[in-house]
Amino acid sequence: MICLFGNQKGGVGKSTLTVLSGNYLSLDKDWPVTILDMDYQQSISQKFEKAKVLENEEPYDVLPANLESFPMLIPVLTKNNKDVVLIDLPGKLDDDGLIPVFEAADLVICPFSYDEFTFESTVLFTVVLKKVNPKIDVIFIPNRIKANVKFEIMTEVNEQLSKFGRITAAIPDRIDFQRITTFQTPVSLYGIITPVFDQIFADRLWKK
Repeated sequence: MICLFGNQKGGVGKSTLTVLSGNYLSLDKDWPVTILDMDYQQSISQKFEKAKVLENEEPYDVLPANLESFPMLIPVLTKNNKDVVLIDLPGKLDDDGLIPVFEAADLVICPFSYDEFTFESTVLFTVVLKKVNPKIDVIFIPNRIKANVKFEIMTEVNEQLSKFGRITAAIPDRIDFQRITTFQTPVSLYGIITPVFDQIFADRLWKK
């Protein structure tokens, strides 16, 4: 399975969700996982290298990559159909190198927030993605949602995004997310993220 984490809008938490998914699939479900870090900041790769110094054997591999290297890497990473490849995409749409990535993917997880600019970026990303790969399964995650804040456009955003894919339960904005590593997820977050990932991955893992 090839799963993308993407949105044209930066700062929506796609790198964090990539790591959380890697931890969930490898540590909780015992699935072989590889993360391709294609984001310009390479934050997952940096986190991975830092954690390797402090921890024991890593639960999965993190490979820094770019759009140009994808066609060479993916046949090797998907030889076994039980392998899961998670890809943290760069936050852009103006590169033809994205086309083979979109075409190869089975699933895209698209985090977003309830503001007008992020909504427009999310829709644009999804429209382009669907033009390249009409069959791809799209999952939207309302992410970093602040408690006790009323979002006036929430109903409209959910209604529009549901035309393209499924919307999960919201993930709140919590300080604990800053303590995530590529070796573990803080126990305090399990009750928040596990129901979301169960909803996204359970059927796919069972089919494998």
